[in-house]
Amino acid sequence: MADATYGEVGFRPAGRKRSAVILNRFIGWNRNAAAWLERSFPRVFGAPSYKAELERRIAEDVSRLRPAAILEVGGIDRPLLERSADFTYIGLDIEEKPDCYRIYDQFVVQSIEQPVDVEADMLISITLMEHVPDNKAAARSMFLALRPGGVMHHYIPSKWHPYSVALRIVGPVMQRWLIPYLRPAAVGVTGYPAFFDHCSPSDMTKLFRSQGFEQVDAKSFYRASDYFAFFLPAYLSVALFENLCAALSWRIFCSGFVISATKPTQ
Repeated sequence: MADATYGEVGFRPAGRKRSAVILNRFIGWNRNAAAWLERSFPRVFGAPSYKAELERRIAEDVSRLRPAAILEVGGIDRPLLERSADFTYIGLDIEEKPDCYRIYDQFVVQSIEQPVDVEADMLISITLMEHVPDNKAAARSMFLALRPGGVMHHYIPSKWHPYSVALRIVGPVMQRWLIPYLRPAAVGVTGYPAFFDHCSPSDMTKLFRSQGFEQVDAKSFYRASDYFAFFLPAYLSVALFENLCAALSWRIFCSGFVISATKPTQ
């Protein structure tokens, strides 16, 4: 009986550890194979940089408009820009970290769904709006926060891409459990509840226009198959689906989109 008790207490953790090692090796092999495919066939598996497009739009408008104040929503301690003597950099998020008060000139802790007691000439965000339950309220708050002639630029994951659908099915609790195994580089960066309210190029364009914005310009991106790189057959299937959607301009299934809009001067 002593040996059996020892077996129950002493050997099961070792068994779980071996299973974890085998799982990590399996996922690692799949991710390495997916990375090789991306290097070898970038036109099929490579992902054009939505962040580069977002940063390009921001930089062009910073140079053109010379904004006195820039509001970044949802940047927390990972901002898109750096502080500059050329503008006041304001951060806003529903949570705060000590670095927020060093990174930004001013930091506001609240939801963007509520009116913001600041005025800005530019508003920016990246992978924020899919986490906002009510983007109609958010868009209205953004409109009011911008001065006349102000601009905003966002990157938003799209709600009907396979990854976004899977995210909603899995839910945030299971997602946080899976991330260390499937996407260890994303630990601490993702795992927040995602609602994808109005998060498609057409829906968000209509929403921004309904709130008074003009010159709404959305550019779709189609590659997010790396989220499935933990299992090569899924990675291949999603990559082929993405290429088909890009070829046929099926924006409803894009992985995400960069969208810009302007508040009228009058």
